[in-house]
Amino acid sequence: MLNDKPIHWLGVGEGLGLIAAGRLTSRDWEQALLERISAINPLVNAFVHVGPEVRAAGRPGIAGPQQARAGGLLDGVPLGIKDVIDTADRPTTGHSRLAIDRQPLDDAACVALLRGAGAVMLGETATHEFAHGGPSLDLPWPPARNPWHLDHFTGSSSSGSGAAVAAGPVPAALGTDTGGSIRIPAGMCGVTGLKPTYGRVSRRGVLPLAGSLDTVGPMARSARDCALLLQVIAGFDPADPSSVDRAVPDYCQSIDHGIEGVRIGVIRHFWERDLKAHPDAVRAVESALGVLQGLGAQLSKVELAPLGFYNDVRVLVQEPEAFARYAIDLRRRTREFGRDFLGRILPGCLVPGHVQFQAMRHRERLVRQMRAAFDQVDLLVTLGPGPAPRRDAPGTHGFRYGLWGDRPNLTSPFSLTGLPALSVCTGFSSGNLPLSMQIVGRAFDESLVLRAGAAFEAATGFAERRPPIDGCSPPSPLRAPSEAPTALTDPATRAWVERMLGLAGLELDTDLLELVLTAAPLVEAMIGRIDVLDNWSDEPAQVFHA
Repeated sequence: MLNDKPIHWLGVGEGLGLIAAGRLTSRDWEQALLERISAINPLVNAFVHVGPEVRAAGRPGIAGPQQARAGGLLDGVPLGIKDVIDTADRPTTGHSRLAIDRQPLDDAACVALLRGAGAVMLGETATHEFAHGGPSLDLPWPPARNPWHLDHFTGSSSSGSGAAVAAGPVPAALGTDTGGSIRIPAGMCGVTGLKPTYGRVSRRGVLPLAGSLDTVGPMARSARDCALLLQVIAGFDPADPSSVDRAVPDYCQSIDHGIEGVRIGVIRHFWERDLKAHPDAVRAVESALGVLQGLGAQLSKVELAPLGFYNDVRVLVQEPEAFARYAIDLRRRTREFGRDFLGRILPGCLVPGHVQFQAMRHRERLVRQMRAAFDQVDLLVTLGPGPAPRRDAPGTHGFRYGLWGDRPNLTSPFSLTGLPALSVCTGFSSGNLPLSMQIVGRAFDESLVLRAGAAFEAATGFAERRPPIDGCSPPSPLRAPSEAPTALTDPATRAWVERMLGLAGLELDTDLLELVLTAAPLVEAMIGRIDVLDNWSDEPAQVFHA
């Protein structure tokens, strides 16, 4: 026990402070967390690899403040790394049978920076297959469980990172976010998660899903700890074509400055009109807005495009890109992928190139609209993910097809526009499941986003709540949800699907063809919701620069 709490509940900043004061060594911190992993991982499945070399040796203990100051910013901090981010000392598999023996030769750029700052990588955390499949049972490792209730989803796809931070095995972890994969598990597991601005953190050494959206970011138990990790991993990398050469500010310098006078635009229509939100989540976000106002923020209402339109545009940009990334393996090694991954990615070949191009043009318009909103406000706030549904809830069998459906994703707007977005806990449902909101800033203004998150967390104390995981009974066995009934497709739709699969070079067995046929009407409907822009002056979101 240190600071009246077990070592495994120390935050990043708390642990660093105790090391600097000579009250804790990095060796003791690591050992306590390795013991926590041994005790908790059988319940939550948060880790897929924990390095035996760390168990055997650890790092030399840091004895006192002089040695602590001589080291890096994160000297001695144990971390988890999502299993799509390369680590040279352990496999990085994407949670997939396809890459089960994949051993990177080098660390990802962000991991190398963390090691250079003195952090210790305890292991790789669970994810959905290649950060895109579902919480599947046909993969080499079981899906992570939610520490707040083991029979509920963690959220995807940085599921293991969210569960690990929430349950105590690590004080912080790295995740990736393409359409919400940091903020969704952060919100559902009751931790803090930051999707930085697109291009703020290098993606070199990260298994890609959709390169025009993929982002690496921190997950921790507070905005303050997210700031510490971002300080280390942010920066320009000429080896990453998406990296942006912008100066990195001191994120911790202004973290305590509060939000007096900060103008916050509230995107109410996302939860009042565009989405049927859980009543507990609505009550929590309304209360959170009152807290922000009490802290001196100036709140106003902001109207943007409908939430569903952001979602349609994101999916129509993302999925053809993701399909193209895995097309060769999908042709040659189809059966090595999990069924949820196949059910989500195979329909990507049904999206024609001209439709993806129109979606890219709409993306640029949405970026401009969001930029204009920031002419009037300093931050945006809206509802975040939560509460987590049960794994066996009605309709969860449709996870793999839901991507293509008309239920919008609250996190899509800020993935599509590339803006920094922070998920913070706003309280708990009647079933004691975490709820959240998103705090969003201008491009590259993570400092203000983190500052607002820190002020809210200090005023509410929700970030200090811990799940009742200790002494928990073994969970009920995981069972695959029942299959969705195959959609009855007309002959013309079936012929269209078979033609597009043929053009993509795919020869699918009957059961896999049924996956695509089930999604086909949803894909058609989504394509139909995208207007064709006829303004020749509109540029797509991706423009080549020599």
